[in-house]
Amino acid sequence: MDKISLFMHLVENPATKKTLQAFTSYCEKCGKSRLESALELFVGVKSPSEACWKCRLAEKALEPVLESGARAFNVTLEELKEKFKDSYWRKGLASVIKGLAYFGVRKPFVPGAPFQVVWDVTYACNLRCKHCYATAGKPLPDELTTEEAMDAIDKLNRLGVTIISFSGGEPLVRKDIYELMSYAHEKGIYVAVATNGTLISEEVARKMKEAGVGYVQISIDGTKETHESFRGIKGCYDRAVEGIKNCAKQNFFVNVSMTVTKYNYHDVDAVVSLCEELGVDWFMHYNFIPTGRGREIVDRDITPQQREDLLVKLYMKNFESKISLLSTAPQFARVALQCAKAEKSFIPTHFYNISAGERLKDLAEFIGGCGAGRFYMSMRANGDIQPCVFFPLKLGNIREMSAKDLEDFWRNNRVFEELRNKDLIEGCGRCEYRYYCGGCRARAYNYFGDYLKPDPGCIRNIKYWESIQKTAAH
Repeated sequence: MDKISLFMHLVENPATKKTLQAFTSYCEKCGKSRLESALELFVGVKSPSEACWKCRLAEKALEPVLESGARAFNVTLEELKEKFKDSYWRKGLASVIKGLAYFGVRKPFVPGAPFQVVWDVTYACNLRCKHCYATAGKPLPDELTTEEAMDAIDKLNRLGVTIISFSGGEPLVRKDIYELMSYAHEKGIYVAVATNGTLISEEVARKMKEAGVGYVQISIDGTKETHESFRGIKGCYDRAVEGIKNCAKQNFFVNVSMTVTKYNYHDVDAVVSLCEELGVDWFMHYNFIPTGRGREIVDRDITPQQREDLLVKLYMKNFESKISLLSTAPQFARVALQCAKAEKSFIPTHFYNISAGERLKDLAEFIGGCGAGRFYMSMRANGDIQPCVFFPLKLGNIREMSAKDLEDFWRNNRVFEELRNKDLIEGCGRCEYRYYCGGCRARAYNYFGDYLKPDPGCIRNIKYWESIQKTAAH
């Protein structure tokens, strides 16, 4: 039995899982999850005198699991401890361990809490984008108040959420946004912002930095002419570029996103070049999903062959570009596996590029493709919870949930469970790449009204794409 098999055998042992489950609760005395507190003790950022006896006991119970995991992945204990001195990595590791305790070793993996919650904090917006999933413009009449929003952050923190991404609409028009950012940051949550960038002056960038923001995503949808046509407001391109520059000055991790349609397919190279020139960290191709205002331009979706060509191009460009080129299309992992050469293979995910050497395929299966209801979930401005922002299916409302209710919801919601099981997906469930990819569940839902249907954007699902085109023609 190899080291990885030994590790899996250990964590799948009922006694181990029961022990780990006993330490997944929130520690009121230490002010964080017991797993996080135990990990602080393990890596040495907290002394035993600073922790309660239950958290000290949790650390002792955790040690053999961490030691076995380090051996399985050829990492020394010293390297492991050094890596997880970072509080955000530690929070993520606590979620991984919690996932092992409750869900076991699955393909793809399910953490004990969503790593990321994308929260549309308002639907007020200063632009009128053709593809807007939120049909943004004016705020909802029932958006969460400041007090309710802080209560939501408390609940997400207790669940173990690693990242909150404030989105919209345009999140920066919400009057209490810096207060909410600061509150999440003080809880130890990594704070991200998804914005159109037009409001980010030097002063706004500084205030975001002071509020604890670490990551900023700004959309550029082509050359100036294409971008402004797409986003509906003259002058928004130059203001967005200026916003990117102001974020770079504050040393944010900057991601430029581009929703690719037939309007701007020919502009991808130009936007990548702009990203390289501006010195951003990531370029992210966003899948077009026909929801919200995007339903009005469904005919502008690119074809499966165009998407395939684009993903191959982005994969190959990674070897020559000084920035990382990523995609929200789950097929990117499959494309990478098909294109990869052994001596320089990596697996691109929604979050980052992972160099994995000989364990590339094993790791990719656990990371998986579409993370809706698995690695992330979304929340509307009124507290409604959905699998992702592009997936308008209300599953609950955080206003109506206690912290315990939210825990039960994450573990047991039927829709989440079905989304996590790639074997259930029509067509994709028989594909050998289903655990790496599984297609975009939001595209399936918005095209067919069924999240277990195939993603018609995949080259392997061409017959479904053709049937959509025939229906549209009639």
